[in-house]
Amino acid sequence: MLVSYRRLFALPGTVAFTLAGLLGRVTMSMTGVALVVLLSERRGSYALAGTVSAAGLVTGAIGMPLIGRLVDRYGQARVTVPATLYNAVPLAGLLLCVRLGAPDWTLYACWAACAAAPNLGGMARARWAHLYRDDAASRHLANSFEQSLDELCFMAGPVLAMVLCTAVAPEAGLLAAGAFGGAGALLFAAQRRTEPPLADRAPGGHPGSTGGRPGQGEHPREHGSPLRVPGLRVLLLTFLATGVVFGSMELTTVAYADALGHKPLAGGLLALVAAGSCAAGLVFGLLRPRRAPGVRFLFGVAAMAVLLLLPLAAGLGGAGLALLGVVLFAAGTGTAPTMVTGMTLVQELLPQRQLNEGMAVAVSGIVVGISTGAALAGAVAEHTAPGTGYWLPAGAASLALLIALAGRRHLRVPGAPPAPRNSGRVVSAAR
Repeated sequence: MLVSYRRLFALPGTVAFTLAGLLGRVTMSMTGVALVVLLSERRGSYALAGTVSAAGLVTGAIGMPLIGRLVDRYGQARVTVPATLYNAVPLAGLLLCVRLGAPDWTLYACWAACAAAPNLGGMARARWAHLYRDDAASRHLANSFEQSLDELCFMAGPVLAMVLCTAVAPEAGLLAAGAFGGAGALLFAAQRRTEPPLADRAPGGHPGSTGGRPGQGEHPREHGSPLRVPGLRVLLLTFLATGVVFGSMELTTVAYADALGHKPLAGGLLALVAAGSCAAGLVFGLLRPRRAPGVRFLFGVAAMAVLLLLPLAAGLGGAGLALLGVVLFAAGTGTAPTMVTGMTLVQELLPQRQLNEGMAVAVSGIVVGISTGAALAGAVAEHTAPGTGYWLPAGAASLALLIALAGRRHLRVPGAPPAPRNSGRVVSAAR
């Protein structure tokens, strides 16, 4: 496994942008938990925490595709730096409003203003897609690796946020998240060697080419919104339901641990979900893709729907935290293959000149779903018995499966060649 993934970094500069992006992406896994703990401690309401989180995620879902479009037009570095500096202002405003006891509406306003966060995960995937544009096997491995990095962030982030919020101060989690996110984003933007060129400067005479398929740069869809592609609309709706899984699982688990008198352990439980997904992502990257991406996506969503019945059964049965941790780890193994194949489909369905915007649209669907799931789970946690909230991720995963099945004909990549026989191995970049 280590040998296969090590070959990804044969090209110069790949280690630097990966480490910088990892630092910046830790913040996305810290902010949700840190905000919930901060507002539940300072304002005494999970419902308020869930709705404030939802407000920020909704505006972020609107801002993220706009930032992605600017990145496609002007380049990663030219957009990331000012966006990062801007985002520090409303974050500081939120912390001051909480500290000074300002009215609740100021919390919504400040958190909603944090809508210009650059999508470092999407930009990292765009770099891999450019660097290995002629190597489908390496792109599959790189997408699996990036998903595992996301999950690694969600393993470390919630634990770190909970430790800081409970051992230092309720505000410490958000302060650290802002510092990590800002530093990582600026360092990522500084890695110009691996930054993809603008579409009109892409090599090979095909400005929009992706995945090595010549002529795609002349596709008429590249001049409009990426949502004109039916397959992306299907992915967006599926990711929306998947986001509900993430948002409701996070807040329900925090509330469940709190009900059992072990709130500081909630971060560790959420880390187990991410650990299961991280392990599954690393293994999935080594598997030979024998079926088309659309078919693999359907299998991934189906597995996720089945595995999320486990925490539902444990929660309704009043399981202790040890058993809950085991089933959360198992449930997490179903998300990585879904996300990896979904992002692969985005890369295959869209031209390069819309790649950042397209991936931002997909992530925005997840973000809106997270906000919806967090708001629903906050209300459920305050008015029902502990564990009841696990109906939400189970139901959302089933909905995602129904959406994917209904739109499966749009998930076929036109003109895509069959999976190569050596797709389980990475071709060395030093050629």
